Amino acid sequence: MADPTPLLSQSATGSGEEEPPKLEKHHPSLDSMIERSMKDSGWAQLMQASLVSLAWFFDAQQAFISIFTDALPPWRCANLDDEYCKSISDVCRLPSSSSSQWEYPKHASIVSEWGLQCANSTIKGLPASSFFMGCLIGGLLLAALADSSLGRKNMLFISCLVMSCSSLLTVFSTNVWIYSGLRFVAGFGRATIGTCALVLSSELVGKKWRGSVGVIGFFGFTLGFLSLPAIAYVNRGSSWRVLYIWTSVPAIGYCVLVRFLVCESPRWLFVRGRREEAVETIKSMAQPGASTLTKGFSSILLEENPLNDMDVFSAIKALLEKRWAFRRLCAVMLVGFGTGMVYYGMPLGVGNLDFDLYSSVTLNALAELPSTLVTFLLIGKLNRRSSLLFFTTLSGFCSVMCIFKGQVWQKLQLGLELVSFFSGCTALDVLLIYTLELFPTCVRNSAMSMVRQATVFGGVFSPLLVAAAGRIGDRVVSFGVFGLVMGCCGLFALCLPETRGGNLCDTMDEEESKDNKGDPSVVLKSNNLYRHCGKWKQRTFTRTNLNIDKAREKTESLDDWE
Repeated sequence: MADPTPLLSQSATGSGEEEPPKLEKHHPSLDSMIERSMKDSGWAQLMQASLVSLAWFFDAQQAFISIFTDALPPWRCANLDDEYCKSISDVCRLPSSSSSQWEYPKHASIVSEWGLQCANSTIKGLPASSFFMGCLIGGLLLAALADSSLGRKNMLFISCLVMSCSSLLTVFSTNVWIYSGLRFVAGFGRATIGTCALVLSSELVGKKWRGSVGVIGFFGFTLGFLSLPAIAYVNRGSSWRVLYIWTSVPAIGYCVLVRFLVCESPRWLFVRGRREEAVETIKSMAQPGASTLTKGFSSILLEENPLNDMDVFSAIKALLEKRWAFRRLCAVMLVGFGTGMVYYGMPLGVGNLDFDLYSSVTLNALAELPSTLVTFLLIGKLNRRSSLLFFTTLSGFCSVMCIFKGQVWQKLQLGLELVSFFSGCTALDVLLIYTLELFPTCVRNSAMSMVRQATVFGGVFSPLLVAAAGRIGDRVVSFGVFGLVMGCCGLFALCLPETRGGNLCDTMDEEESKDNKGDPSVVLKSNNLYRHCGKWKQRTFTRTNLNIDKAREKTESLDDWE
């Protein structure tokens, strides 16, 4: 009969033939080194994070600029005595006996300049849909470059440069086809800006500041969105081309700052084997007293694994091959799809409500401020999964309520739309930070890009649905669809593990090991080896016999980092 005595008891009480296992010195992890070196946020870190996060400002401007440049401008009847003309709300329904004229010059919008007011919804929504389609394709093709050859900084620089230059070239468009093509190029370049900015800023600090630094980018996005109605209102009698000049020229100047002032992610440098550059980067940003800790980088070990040395396509391949990674990726992408449809569709759809365009867009932009504040103040206290489920459900419910008509509902429409947009913004903020914590460094940027592309993919359909709803005068096509998709997709958050308070992993094996430790039925294998008869043997212990995590934490706390 097998001896029922546990292995630890055997090893402790057995004969002297076997030596008890000795706990070897535990090498610190990359996350713990960065946490020790940068636990107190200094001016250098704050400036780096703020400069990187400024990319979100220009990202927001290009994402929502079509609200004003592609809008149907206000019109009035040419004959003020024509009562029938005054009773018609759609300029395309005017009979040939009636005539209309634009309140602003024809060049104030592409609709009036190129005569698109009576075009079908596909042509009207083509420029905005082309932009989001460019974001989708650009994200799929460029996502892995930030994890492989280019890195976070270079990818951010190239993306901003392509977006801003193509936006500047848009002013030379002569028809809707050239205009849509240049919007596609702008979207293609813009695809990875938000992802690279969020990943880079979060990897420059330890876990204490990870959530707060990530929210800085959301503030930048809100300010960029908020600047659009102000710029558009000031230039409401000018050409739509002026908006592109106002937004693209400062973005080109920002690209120069990124090129010469922003540091590369030390995590990415270390994973790519560029240890010296990683140490120098941390020394340049760490507090003077903490910079001496960087000498401990020489003792950090990463397991040799082909998945840790990513090329352009292996990062995506790793996400698809690992079952746990594929399951997480599918869940966050589905949530992102529903969130994107509301996030990009709501500001476009306010034109179908009975409110002033400038005021309603401004209120939507202002709704992002409390959303960002909620995320900033509560991200350290909120469980990611439950809060994501709550905000997606609330957003979907309020969006569906916007479809009702009547005098009472008309007064509530804008409030319901703002609550839905606020909840969608908060859900998107939580989703992006949640995604950061779900995937390791070697594939984090690729996973973030995939989620962003799912969000953008939802945005591809938004302009078409909004144009169709305006054409037939039925908000069910826009707000009703937005709400149903948002509510259903948000349920997939239940498939994800909770990550609040956890450490960032750097390799696929490390993340998989952490995921397995969450299952009490999994038998853990210790990494402590003991020598017997000149050979190394590995001994397996259950969680009840040896708490490896506590042993490692104790060893790490006693480590002098020499």
